[in-house]
Amino acid sequence: MKILFIQALSMEGIDIERVYPIGIVVLASQVERCTDHTLALFDMNMALDPYGDLRQQLDLVQPDVICLSLRNIDPLGNKTSSLIPSFAVTLAVIKRYAPKTRILVGGTGFSLFPDRLMNEYPEIDFGVTGEAENIIVPLLNNLNDPPRLPGLCYREKEAVIIVPPVGDYDMRDYIMPNRDLLDPRPYLTVNKYVESIGVETKRGCCFCCGYCSYPLLQGTKMRCRTPEAVVDEIQFLYETYGVTRIHFTDSVVNIPVDHLDSICAEIIRRGLPINWSGFFRENLLTEENVALYTQSGCECFSLSPDGLSQTALDALDKNMKVQDILDTAQVLAASGVVTVYHFLVNTPGDTAATQQEAKELIDAIYKIHHASKTLGTIVLNNIRILPGTRVEQQALEHGVITPETDLLYPTYYNPAPYDRARYELEIYHTKKNIFMWQEVTS
Repeated sequence: MKILFIQALSMEGIDIERVYPIGIVVLASQVERCTDHTLALFDMNMALDPYGDLRQQLDLVQPDVICLSLRNIDPLGNKTSSLIPSFAVTLAVIKRYAPKTRILVGGTGFSLFPDRLMNEYPEIDFGVTGEAENIIVPLLNNLNDPPRLPGLCYREKEAVIIVPPVGDYDMRDYIMPNRDLLDPRPYLTVNKYVESIGVETKRGCCFCCGYCSYPLLQGTKMRCRTPEAVVDEIQFLYETYGVTRIHFTDSVVNIPVDHLDSICAEIIRRGLPINWSGFFRENLLTEENVALYTQSGCECFSLSPDGLSQTALDALDKNMKVQDILDTAQVLAASGVVTVYHFLVNTPGDTAATQQEAKELIDAIYKIHHASKTLGTIVLNNIRILPGTRVEQQALEHGVITPETDLLYPTYYNPAPYDRARYELEIYHTKKNIFMWQEVTS
């Protein structure tokens, strides 16, 4: 059987930062190890003419099955554009030029809206929610009569049946994907800032932030790879493809703390000349482990404390204090490594007082980083409302959305009277950023 794995468009244009589609490579590697199917992979995000190139791939491969990954439903970043139209066009192109090909859809974007997407797009024969490593092979081997596999979405007469996923894939069984199936080297030079190559060290998140879908997608139990296996993969990427910059794709990279510490110690022991980044939990960073991370090649500490006041932190279930953010800023400013902060604006419960507290926190962060010039930027966003999150319930309670609101398309928590707060705070912090670099101290 000929199988074509496709990464659907995950960005709005060819000039946007791109990432290597590790998800389809992992699944294709699993199929390669366990079957004799013929495989091909295609990332639409790397094509100058994605739909034209897709047609060429269909003509070239003549696939019996297409495994289509929908990673993103929209670009986020406060944008109101959606990636669902391009997904729909992709399905239409496949059906037009490969009408007999069966289509399987998965990915994090699909996993958030499986019932809606299966019902709206009859071109989809099967869907997979959550992790697919354990079910992709038995599904492909039994397409005419598939068993009720965890996470499987299928059609039964006029109904869509969704078998709940279990999210229990043991990451100790994770085998390094065969990246020869999709050469990483073209990805090494496409971005200006973002590392294009990702490495998973674990799945699952023990935090339950009010806006976040990670617990829904990966579960709350953290499942870790061994540090040695993680560094084996990093070393292989460096020695085989010349990869020198990676991003750890974990939702929070430094939990458990000893797990990341062991990975970094192993990178140092092997003398690997790589740089890396990840998202960190603020109140777990210390002078000691920051020094370890820096020595092992960390080139950017990305933080997502999210709340600009204690009221906001509590509303978002961050289980963190404002002082934690400031204490961490002091440690990171002294490290000499760039720090980027991500905050959410106009959160549930905001008042005039919390708006002022937001400016005071921004002031404090700039003051701490001013001397060392280690503040990359402060990213401000409104909350993208996602199904199954506490913010969705808060939005319903506060009348920001109704039960009929279509969350498949970009919907933000941004009610009056502070619906312009993001713009005001962007002006406020951008002036500070410019003045910091121009040595203006007042």
